[in-house]
Amino acid sequence: MTAHASLSRRAAAELIGTAGLLVVVIGSGLKAAELSADTGVALIANSFVSAIGLGLIITLFGPLSGAHLNPVVTLTSWWTRRTGGEGVGGREVPVYVAAQTAGAIGGAVLAEAMFGRTPGTFATQALDGGHLLVGEVIATAGLVLVIQGLGRIGRARLVPAAVAAYIAAAIWFTSSGSFANPAGTIGRSFSDSFTGIAPGSLPGFVAAQLFGGIVGLALAAFLYGSGAKGGTGRTGRTGRGAREAEPAPGETAGPAALPAIGPADGANPDRDAYRTVG
Repeated sequence: MTAHASLSRRAAAELIGTAGLLVVVIGSGLKAAELSADTGVALIANSFVSAIGLGLIITLFGPLSGAHLNPVVTLTSWWTRRTGGEGVGGREVPVYVAAQTAGAIGGAVLAEAMFGRTPGTFATQALDGGHLLVGEVIATAGLVLVIQGLGRIGRARLVPAAVAAYIAAAIWFTSSGSFANPAGTIGRSFSDSFTGIAPGSLPGFVAAQLFGGIVGLALAAFLYGSGAKGGTGRTGRTGRGAREAEPAPGETAGPAALPAIGPADGANPDRDAYRTVG
């Protein structure tokens, strides 16, 4: 079945999806810390579970909202539309961002409550230092490059697995641990655990993530151009075929169209297939 979701349903998908992501990230961190005193072992478990959960969430909610789960991904999607590609419209951006932020906070509080901790306790782990901000710029730029690059070469169907794999790797190869998501970063400030971040560290991290999004967009444009190559659309379908795959009024698309749909404005089911965040 092809999803033609209203903005309210897409906002709900972003809220629930981002909440689920934070439950997975924080919950797996809390469980790992319970079972092992070795920080390295705990981080292996946390990164592995976070990657699996992220891939599943993108796959599940991608056909509804595009599964951005991340304000940076939403903003880069909006910019892509402004420059002639497919993406969300200006009126949808604040709705998506508000839903993602509310979902992240709700997911963090739920994870804390699920493990018998006091919900709403702010994190005390300060993450300061320029080297950590550089790590966030790199983490977010890489995430945007993965999403934009796959879309521009017509391989958007690989996004769920690719983004999950990238985040799992970036948790280890970046100095910051790859938050790479302003909404997720805000949500994690509500968890006083090893996955948390003190509220005082938020401005620097969020600014670094936004700058990383710009860097990622610039890299994608430099490497792949402003649009898809070889006539391939952003959802992996080619020129005329992409248009033919869209259902005419009163028709329903066949199951084969499902993996490549990601409606952004309720009118075009091909927008932003499986775009996400970490």
